[in-house]
Amino acid sequence: MKIIVVYDNRTLDPNLVSGWGFSCLVDNDLIFDTGGDSRTLLSNMEKMGIDVEGIKTVVLSHAHGDHTGGLGGLLATGIRPTVYVPCSFPARFKADVRSLTTLVEVREPMKIRPAVHTTGEVGSRLVEQALAVETDEGLVVITGCAHPGVVEMVRRAQEVAGGRTPPRIGGAGGGGVYLVLGGFHLGGVGRRQVGRIITDFRRLGVRKVAPCHCTGDRAIRIFAEEYGEDFIRVGAGCAITIGPEERGL
Repeated sequence: MKIIVVYDNRTLDPNLVSGWGFSCLVDNDLIFDTGGDSRTLLSNMEKMGIDVEGIKTVVLSHAHGDHTGGLGGLLATGIRPTVYVPCSFPARFKADVRSLTTLVEVREPMKIRPAVHTTGEVGSRLVEQALAVETDEGLVVITGCAHPGVVEMVRRAQEVAGGRTPPRIGGAGGGGVYLVLGGFHLGGVGRRQVGRIITDFRRLGVRKVAPCHCTGDRAIRIFAEEYGEDFIRVGAGCAITIGPEERGL
């Protein structure tokens, strides 16, 4: 399984463009979130050699523009992926998407395809969904901003996976959460609160972390300090292969 970050506040490749938002490609044909604008999204994808026509599925975490802004441009290329959004998305947004392609409204946890699930709607004030992907190494959880709380998003992903992803031999914890990637929404949060989240992650068996976007510089530094070799630096151009040849670029 391969995850490529195509839109983020930072870039790891000087040829790519950064922007406030997040988007990543999962196994070449699923886009999770679409960043803040289509120009940056499509330009980065082209420079990275990503075939837009190969995208079959789009999953949007929540209705903020820095996660949905690139969708219009993506669909303007002529592709017609199935788009999964929380039911709480604005009616106009859903109608516009339906006029162009297949839209699936998500309320409860749902299997998108074998080994790939949405958590369903999490939270009440600001509803969000995350992606839960079963791999041979354990569960991979991808979040957009984790507004309902990143620990809660991970817990929900574990429930959705149903315990079918045991941790790698020698791994920490019993929950089999191999990697949490994405925005953790911790900008401005102090060390003590980040420390509590890390403690919860350890209890949940989270082996690796790849925080980005709205996590905040201070929180990212703390995760890097605490996770050491199991911390993955993220930016546009980051590619993570999960399996025998795993690497974070």
